[in-house]
Amino acid sequence: MKNVFFAVFLCCALNIRINSASEDAYILYCPCMGRFGNQAEHFLGALGFAHGLNRTLVLPPWVEYRKGAANSVQVPFDTYFQVEPLSEYTPVVTMENFMKKIAPTLWPPAQRISFCYTERMGLDGSTGGGCNAKSGNPFGPFWDTFEIDFAKSEFFGPKLNYDIHHHDMAYKWAEKYPREKWPVIAFTGAPASFPIQIENRKLHKYMKWSVTIENAAREFIQNALPKGAFMGIHLRNGIDWIRACEHVKDSANLFSSPQCLGYRNEKGSLTLEMCLPSSDTIIRQIKRQIKNHKEAYKNNDIKSVFVASDNNHMIPDLTEALKRMDIAVIKLPENNPHLDLAILGMSNHFIGNCVSSYSAFVRREREAKGFPSTFWAFPAEKHMSKTTKANGGSVTHEEL
Repeated sequence: MKNVFFAVFLCCALNIRINSASEDAYILYCPCMGRFGNQAEHFLGALGFAHGLNRTLVLPPWVEYRKGAANSVQVPFDTYFQVEPLSEYTPVVTMENFMKKIAPTLWPPAQRISFCYTERMGLDGSTGGGCNAKSGNPFGPFWDTFEIDFAKSEFFGPKLNYDIHHHDMAYKWAEKYPREKWPVIAFTGAPASFPIQIENRKLHKYMKWSVTIENAAREFIQNALPKGAFMGIHLRNGIDWIRACEHVKDSANLFSSPQCLGYRNEKGSLTLEMCLPSSDTIIRQIKRQIKNHKEAYKNNDIKSVFVASDNNHMIPDLTEALKRMDIAVIKLPENNPHLDLAILGMSNHFIGNCVSSYSAFVRREREAKGFPSTFWAFPAEKHMSKTTKANGGSVTHEEL
């Protein structure tokens, strides 16, 4: 009995030490690579990194690029996500609160040092032997939002990296940068890899939509969709994506494709059809999943398909294709990518793009909830479609 009591006491004492220790050491970073999907993957990596180093993660604003705006716009983290659920995993604080309440004493201007792996070239081609943490957009606008300038730079490479899951890396960081001397570590970019490291995927369960977005998604489903089950699909087909998919032929994995192919391609090989599915593939796969759902859930048929897209939602084509099945095809009346994501996460079945980090966000959320997801053209079909055969066995694409 005494041993049990001592074990409980030791665990509690250790927990108190860890929590109190993390509150006096912080990690900041600029989410300066890509748009929301990429930033979300980096965020989960940074969350795992901060946890491994036993430091509080300062939640950065989301970096957005508005049409016609010269510089990026920084949107507070809690605009889209709740803060409290994240603290169940590791201590966090919003950037706004950190700069207002903590930074003035713990991180005064003279002690603001930017961390990077090695020197970073500025836009003018100069290096100056530093991180150039504010050179370019969104780097400059991001730090300027909080009136942060850096007094000097610190290189942590090549002996240190962000993989705290292997090689005693967390210990090595703590040894090189003890919290007593380095209470704040501010990275030029995210302390994480892209695509997301497999060990960090499970952390998505701590990302909970803000009450505003959650309620808006439920309201849309209740009022805009027919009563019954619905399928959510993501169509990535803008001109930038078409150009990106041209790299498939030279890549074993591309962007977020490990989510379906595996990190070593142990589950298959990347194809152009996975990256940029033809309308024939899209329609055929939607019909197949509707039939599969009907067989599995006999009293809850799919009555509608909700479409999220960066460009062509294919509403007329899909409406015509699903007319005989009496399936409605619906999208949001106005562009709102975050609300799109929340609705897709609530669908009875989701079909996404294997390569897209936007689809990957939905897939991780649904994994955490135990909801099913599939991907366009994956796994590869054993039999070619009539369109493919007519083209001599090669896959053709429309410019969607």
